[in-house]
Amino acid sequence: MKIALDPTPFHHTHKLLEFPAVAAELGFKYLQMTPHPDFIPFFNHPKADDNLVKKMKQACKDSGVEIASVLPVLRWSGPDEDAREAAIRYWKRAIQITVDLGVKTMNTEFSGRPERAEESERAFYRSMEELLPVIEREGLDVLIDPHPDDFVEDGLQAIRTIRGVNSKNIGLVYVASHTFHMNQPPLTIMREAGEMLRLVHVSDTMDHKRSDGLRYITNPPGNSVRVHQHLKIGDGDVNWPEFFGGLKEIGFLDNPKSVMCSSVFAENEKNKETAKYQLAKIQEMI
Repeated sequence: MKIALDPTPFHHTHKLLEFPAVAAELGFKYLQMTPHPDFIPFFNHPKADDNLVKKMKQACKDSGVEIASVLPVLRWSGPDEDAREAAIRYWKRAIQITVDLGVKTMNTEFSGRPERAEESERAFYRSMEELLPVIEREGLDVLIDPHPDDFVEDGLQAIRTIRGVNSKNIGLVYVASHTFHMNQPPLTIMREAGEMLRLVHVSDTMDHKRSDGLRYITNPPGNSVRVHQHLKIGDGDVNWPEFFGGLKEIGFLDNPKSVMCSSVFAENEKNKETAKYQLAKIQEMI
């Protein structure tokens, strides 16, 4: 299994090409390339040209760090057809960047809208019809996270939706911080997913459903909002023995291709200390 660093907490202190060295300094052998304005930004066309991709590849080589996965977030399930068609173009460039980096894993979100779920599902499968031949030709794993405020938030429904694509190249991401939006315990989802689950994000969160739903209060009551956090292990309510035990049970921890990414966003002011803590705690739990 590959243990990777999400460099998002270092965006404000380091430049893009410094991320591999930062990961190496903190003890990580792998890096996950998450959205960045100089690389593949949220929802827009990738900004990395071939020269920058070569520089990133060299920076990784110089630091002894590999890129475990590339994470674009693009509106490929958006119910707006113009946005969806644009996302397909952006996806094709993101795939080419990933291939040029020598990376075999991409992870993403469904990126639709919960209030337009049927339209979003139609858009998702329409996009997959166009992208799947490219994904399969390049031999990539594309793994999808049922993110809060998406047209698929439920863990088991995410598995059903991915199965509908009918391709071994498409799989599931389990983000621990999204546990309390997925409606089932981690072990239930992990057992159902099996080999479909090939990437996880490790960060904690509070259970927003506790205290009769009054742990977090938004005004006016009934706002259509989703609340979660990306805290370090132990600062929230995720059942970590169940989480790691489930991954062990389904063979995730023993699979050399699976990716476990530390993704704590809540403590930028202590980004290095937090990253070191996360790595040590992950190794301890394993």
